[in-house]
Amino acid sequence: MTATERLILRRPAKEDFERFFEINHDPQTNIHNPGGPMSFEKAESTFARMLDHWETHNFGSWVIVEKDNPENIIGFGGLSYKLYGEEEKLNLGYRLASQAWGKGYATEFTKKAIDLAFTEGNKEIFAIVRPGNIASVKVLEKAGMIQIGTLNDVPGQPESLVYRIQK
Repeated sequence: MTATERLILRRPAKEDFERFFEINHDPQTNIHNPGGPMSFEKAESTFARMLDHWETHNFGSWVIVEKDNPENIIGFGGLSYKLYGEEEKLNLGYRLASQAWGKGYATEFTKKAIDLAFTEGNKEIFAIVRPGNIASVKVLEKAGMIQIGTLNDVPGQPESLVYRIQK
C-alpha cells in the first residue's frame, strides 16, 4: 500500500472485482475506448491478469480510493508490463470512475506511480492514450511525460499516442 496527499493506492483483491466491472462497464469511462464498455467476461479475464501480474512481479495496478472515504473505490491504475507491438514495456495506465474526474486525482496518481517506478530502479515508463482523450494527454504531460510516437494498436482506428518519461 502507498499513498498520495489525497489517495490510498492498495493491492487489489478478489473482492474488488464488482467495482472493477462497474467502472470498466460504464459507457462514460469508455468514451475514448474504441472497444466500448467491457463485457463481464472481458472484465473477468482482465481482472484475473491484473491479480496474476501482482503475483508474478509484486507490483501492478492498484485499487485507488480517497483517504477521506477509503471504502469507495474511485478507480484502478498502476504499472504493468504491456506489449507495444512486439516489445514489452513498463506501461502506466488507469481508469477512474466518472465521479472522480476533474479533481486532479489522475495527475496525483500518475506522479506517484512514476515516482515509485523510478525509486524501484526503472529507467523509463510508457503510456498509451487515444488521440481524442485530451484530459489524459494533459495528465501525462503534467506528470512530465512526452509524446514520442504513435502505435497502431486498434485496427481501423487512428493510431494511439505513445508517451514516455525517462529518469
